[in-house]
Amino acid sequence: MKTFAIVGCGHLGNIVAEAYKNGLLNGYKLIGAFSRNIDDATALLSGVDAAVCGDILSLIALKPDFIVETASIKLLKEFTPNALLNGISVIPLSIGAFADQEFKETCTKAAEKGKAKIYIPSGAVGGFDVLSTISLMAEVNNKEIQAGIHTHKGPNSLKNTPLYKDELACKEETVFTGTTKEAISLLPTKVNVAIATALSTVGPEKATAMITSVPAFPGDDHKLTVETEGLKAVVDIWSEKSDIAAWSVVALLRNLNSVITFF
Repeated sequence: MKTFAIVGCGHLGNIVAEAYKNGLLNGYKLIGAFSRNIDDATALLSGVDAAVCGDILSLIALKPDFIVETASIKLLKEFTPNALLNGISVIPLSIGAFADQEFKETCTKAAEKGKAKIYIPSGAVGGFDVLSTISLMAEVNNKEIQAGIHTHKGPNSLKNTPLYKDELACKEETVFTGTTKEAISLLPTKVNVAIATALSTVGPEKATAMITSVPAFPGDDHKLTVETEGLKAVVDIWSEKSDIAAWSVVALLRNLNSVITFF
């Protein structure tokens, strides 16, 4: 029986917890949760024999096999190296943290030392298998490769960011073009999927990102493209809500515990 804990007890964390309560994670036991708001952790674990942790060190002390993070880049950076050193694998949704090369290298070394892994879920996108395969083929064959993501979203989702302006309510406009690393620095909670795309292909400093604001557009549409000589893949996923990100964690856990495993 594998064990897991949840860090971040908001909407997405509760989706993972409810999947567990509904019997969708056979072979796993939920043993703890942490939130900066302890009432949220208590509510998430309602009906589950698990520990409500008052701090992140208490959760790490439980020694789960996996920590599922649904909180924030800041919190992910706080606990991940320590968790990995303790042999705890991490499943993060705040993937934008890994645009920080120093943090990524620290986590890689900690994972190697602790014999743990970082499992990147598909989140609100997908196709990492074919994206990474094409990237590998291009590298081995010394071919040029281009990779990037084009996101369409409604202007309301850009409020309280440097990209927002009132006129977006009535006209379509491309509000950002640059690298995925530049995108996550501007929008730390909005484009984690861009970093996931970059990590599976050419890296955050080379993968491109474009964001187009569309009036009254519901949800997000992410179009991922990777292309090299003789090969091109396009993955286009629209989602009205962010729920798919949490469900991708549930799917990943089920996949890891399945006799037939999809990559």
